[in-house]
Amino acid sequence: MAWALKMPMPDEVIESGLVQDFDASLSGIGQELGAGAYSMSDVLALPIFKQEESNLPPENENKLLPFQYVLCAATSPAVKLHDETLTYLNQGQSYEIRMLDNRKIGELPEINGKYVKSIIRVVFHDRRLQYTEHQQLEGWRWNRPGDRILDLDIPLSVGIVDPRANPTQLNTVEFLWDPSKRTSVFIQVHCISTEFTTRKHGGEKGVPFRIQIDTFKENENGDYTEHLHSASCQIKVFKPKGADRKQKTDREKMEKRTPQEKEKYQPSYDTTILTECSPWPDISYVNNTASPGFSSSQSSFTIAEGNGSPHHQPDPVPATTDLNNSIGFSLDLTLGSFRKWACRELSVSPVSENQNLLPTATPQDAQQWLHRNRFSPYCRLFANFSGGDLLKLTRDDVIQICGPADGIRLFNALKGRMVRPRLTIYVCQELQQVREQQQQKHENGDSVSSSFYVYHAIYFEELTAIEMTEKIAQLFNISPRQIHQIYKQGPTGIHVLVSDEMIQNFQDESCFVLDTLKAEGSDSYHIILK
Repeated sequence: MAWALKMPMPDEVIESGLVQDFDASLSGIGQELGAGAYSMSDVLALPIFKQEESNLPPENENKLLPFQYVLCAATSPAVKLHDETLTYLNQGQSYEIRMLDNRKIGELPEINGKYVKSIIRVVFHDRRLQYTEHQQLEGWRWNRPGDRILDLDIPLSVGIVDPRANPTQLNTVEFLWDPSKRTSVFIQVHCISTEFTTRKHGGEKGVPFRIQIDTFKENENGDYTEHLHSASCQIKVFKPKGADRKQKTDREKMEKRTPQEKEKYQPSYDTTILTECSPWPDISYVNNTASPGFSSSQSSFTIAEGNGSPHHQPDPVPATTDLNNSIGFSLDLTLGSFRKWACRELSVSPVSENQNLLPTATPQDAQQWLHRNRFSPYCRLFANFSGGDLLKLTRDDVIQICGPADGIRLFNALKGRMVRPRLTIYVCQELQQVREQQQQKHENGDSVSSSFYVYHAIYFEELTAIEMTEKIAQLFNISPRQIHQIYKQGPTGIHVLVSDEMIQNFQDESCFVLDTLKAEGSDSYHIILK
C-alpha cells in the first residue's frame, strides 16, 4: 500500500479558488432581484432580520391572555412610538374598568362557574419611589387622615361580589367576580401626582402612577392564592378637571407639529388597555391567611377549643414539680377565660344597655355589635376597628365603604339615632295603700303631704287603643287579656272609654296616674287614667 503525501497548495491557488466561489455565489442575483421583482417585505422576511424574533420564547408567539382589563379613559397623544401609553385621570372621579374574559374554548376549565379574585392597586411607576413606598404612603396618611388613595364606587360597579378595602392598605381594593358574566368596576383615585414630588414650588411635574390588577383563582383550601393574570397601565392624576385640560393641551401641541413629527407619536385612543406584567410582589396581602381581617372564612373570628376568647390562646401552663399547683393554675386560667367569655356573651362589655356602641369597645366587642345589628357582611372589613374607630367614621365614609343603603343604616346605628315616636305619655300606678293613708290623714285633719310617684314613659307608633293596652300590660308585666277596658277620667269624675281617636288627640308628654278596678265576673281589670 502506497502512501501519497499531499504538499500544501500555493497561496495563489487558494485565492483564485475563493474568487471563483464568490463570483458563482453572486451570479443570478440581478436576474432574481431585478427592478420590480422584489418587495421590502420579502427582504425583511430574510433570516438575518428574524434573529431578534427567534430569541423570544415560543410561548410568547401569538399568546392569548386569559383576561383583559380596559380602563375607560383616553390615552395621551403626546407619547412617542414604542413608549408605554399614559392616561390622565381626575382626582376623585369614577372611572370604569371592564373585566373581560379572553379565554379560548377549553382554557382554564377549573374556573368555569366559579369566582376569581382581583386585586387593584395604585402604585408608583418610578423605581425610586417604589423602594420608599411605605414611607411615602405613611406620609400621605399623616397629611390626609381618614382618606384613602384608592376607592371602589360600589353603586356604579356591576358584577362584583364581596368588595373589600383593607384599612391598612390605602392604595388597594379587592373583589370577587365571575368571568362568565359582565363585570365592570368603577374606581376613584384620591391622590394627585404632585403630592409625591420632592420640590413643591408650583408648576412641577407630577410623578406617574400605575394601576395594576392581579387576578387569582381559588385553591383547594378555599383561599384565592393561585395567580392567573396580571396587567397594568401608567397614569397621572390631576386635580378635578385638570386631566381634561392636560389632554386638551397635549392635543393642541400635536396639532401644531408637522406630519413628519406626528409619525413619531402614538395616536390617542378612547380607552386604555392594561398590558401584561408580573404579579405584584406583596405576598403578605395576596395570602388571605396572613392578612388580618381578610380571612376567607365566613366568620370574622373563631372561638378556640377550650377557650372562649377570640383570637387568643391561653398561656402555656408552666412545668412544675407540684402537681396540685399546676392543676390549680390551670383551673384558675380556665375560670378566668370562662369569665371573659361569659361577660362577652352576656354583653357585659363596653356596649350600653340600649345596644349602642361605645368608644371603649374592643375590636371583638365591635364585631359582636356588627353581628347583632345585621352588619355581618362587613365584619371582615371592620375586623381591626374598635368602637372608637367606628364612631370616628363620618357619614360619607360609611356610605363610601358600605354603599348608600347599608351605609346610612350603619351611620344611624353608630350614632344611636332612634325613630322619634309619634306620641309620648308618662304614667304611674296609684297604690291602694297611698290612697288609704291620704284619706285617713284627711279625716284626722292632718296635712296631706305630697307623695313621691315614679312615672314611666310609654311611646306610641300606631296611636291605637290596642297599642295602649299592650304597652301598659308590658309595662306592668301582665297579660293584655287581663285588661278589660281603659277609661279616662273626665269632668265631674265620669269615665270616658279610651278610643283610637281619643289617643290621636292626646297632647304629647301628658302625665296620667293609673287606677285599677276589678271587673265583675272575671279576673280582668279596668284601667282608669286620671
